[in-house]
Amino acid sequence: MAVVLDLLNKDNRPRHPEKAHRPDQPVQQRKPDWIRVKAPGSPKWAETNRIVRENKLVTVCEEAGCPNIGECWEKKHATFMIMGDTCTRACAFCNVKTGLPQALDPNEPESVAKAVEKLGLEHVVITSVDRDDLADGGAQHFADVIHAIRARSPKTTIEILTPDFLRKPGALEVVVAARPDVFNHNLETVPSKYLKVRPGARYFHSIRLLQQVKEIDPTIFTKSGIMVGLGEERNEVLQLMDDLRSADVDFMTIGQYLQPTKKHHPVIRFVTPDEFKAFETTAYAKGFSLVSSTPLTRSSHHAGEDFAKLKAARLAKLG
Repeated sequence: MAVVLDLLNKDNRPRHPEKAHRPDQPVQQRKPDWIRVKAPGSPKWAETNRIVRENKLVTVCEEAGCPNIGECWEKKHATFMIMGDTCTRACAFCNVKTGLPQALDPNEPESVAKAVEKLGLEHVVITSVDRDDLADGGAQHFADVIHAIRARSPKTTIEILTPDFLRKPGALEVVVAARPDVFNHNLETVPSKYLKVRPGARYFHSIRLLQQVKEIDPTIFTKSGIMVGLGEERNEVLQLMDDLRSADVDFMTIGQYLQPTKKHHPVIRFVTPDEFKAFETTAYAKGFSLVSSTPLTRSSHHAGEDFAKLKAARLAKLG
């Protein structure tokens, strides 16, 4: 389990100052047998780690404490987190550091592009912290990163996982104009849980954001994901699926929420593999082109393989 102090930066500053004085939440210490992950440390993992460090990059794999880092980094798959390591929001589920971010690094787009080239990635995922402090929420920086990758690695397909650009008029259009292959924006949870789990966001704004991507450029694949185990009801998840389909979202991911620290939202329950399979079956019946629904599903897990499946599903629909 991660701790509240920021061990990634090896100092004594609180990683989540806004959570420091909250009462401790119950922690379910023993995870069920179906939640088991590969421990990091293989030679290929070390090579990915070296390239990330040499280019002074931030990865959401580390910052968010992703359980799949051992498996993904061994395959030289990493999700790059741009615009710094500090988020302006304080979601109750997230382990990314919160506070006042530093200025954008103008060299970051080229640094990310170099790392993508060195890793030889066929498919790359780019995400970011929320940057409510910026006039465009970081939209132009996303576009700059996409352009830099395309210049160095024109055959690499690009998936972005963006913030919601809430109250940032024109920002979405800038990102879509850069033409990522996949536009992902996660709902994270059902609307009844937003006040406690995702208080800085607005559910229907996120739905509308995904819908607008398709309206601007129907060729871009859209994707969204949620965590379960936060206290949501099954019928709420099914309604959320309908809301995503109303926005013509192609790909849905569903994974188990895991509590980063005792200051974060507690795990209300561990959803069984059979329940995840039932969600998958229902989501396909509702019209999604692709569904990933397992306890260890995360937004960028198997992203490259999933992109190939998305393309195949689109071709099959076109006949």
